[in-house]
Amino acid sequence: MTMRRALHWVFKIGDRAATVNFLRGIGMQVLRHEEFKEGCDAACNGPYQGRWSKTMIGYGIEDSNFVLELTYNYGIDKYELGNDFLGLNIESNEVFASAGGDKSSDGGKILASPDGYKFHVEDRSAPPAGPVAGITLASTNIQRTVDFWNKILGLTIFEQSESMAKLGFGKSQAFIKFVHQSEIEHAKAYGRVAFSVPISELADAEKLARGSGHTILTPFVTLKTDGKADVSVVIFGDPDGYEICFVGDEGFRDLSQFDPDGNKLLDQAIAEDKSNEWFAKKGISKSSA
Repeated sequence: MTMRRALHWVFKIGDRAATVNFLRGIGMQVLRHEEFKEGCDAACNGPYQGRWSKTMIGYGIEDSNFVLELTYNYGIDKYELGNDFLGLNIESNEVFASAGGDKSSDGGKILASPDGYKFHVEDRSAPPAGPVAGITLASTNIQRTVDFWNKILGLTIFEQSESMAKLGFGKSQAFIKFVHQSEIEHAKAYGRVAFSVPISELADAEKLARGSGHTILTPFVTLKTDGKADVSVVIFGDPDGYEICFVGDEGFRDLSQFDPDGNKLLDQAIAEDKSNEWFAKKGISKSSA
């Protein structure tokens, strides 16, 4: 089987300018930026149908780094946080040295983005695939979580105990770590993790999950992007309600090429964003989701 690989985690953001400044401040760079007039067929921007943007940002190109996808819906300025996403794990001497904040009890630093998402920074050499070492999520049942992510999605188990499990598609890639928690509330800020899979394996992956009684949030669909490669996806729901996107590797490698104009496009979009003024003229506030 051709190697599957971890791609990115999706954050819904309410304050785009502040979030981008925060991420640039810890050394990330804009990889590409796109603007959309209407919602995505695979709910890429959540359950919203209005204008939105997508910004890919990280420590290196998407072919070899786990990065972040920032989803900004123009009509929403705040999302209710849940307790599902426990942190983005960064391992880098340079990021640790430049990051603000105090040291935590384990010697690392915990930062919070403007929207409240946690970043755990450790003072160690960056892994081969870049400073983003992985993500940490909550699980109400570690064994059930491992069974799904290992047997259905195909991730390898790296570590497991009664209260924790760490999995991935390879030790040179970003990991997915689960920590036991009695209850999970995804709220409105829930994210999504994406993996690339050879397109020939998408239908079989969907069939295996469906046949095992698991949730398919979006059946196999091909998404079209003007002027860029089409990509095919299947969106799974895990036993705790996390969204997992399997995207066809061939199309995604073309779609995800670094855009040297990404920074300029994003900065221009931020400068031209008059949504706050529009809502003010109407005498109403932006929505809080």
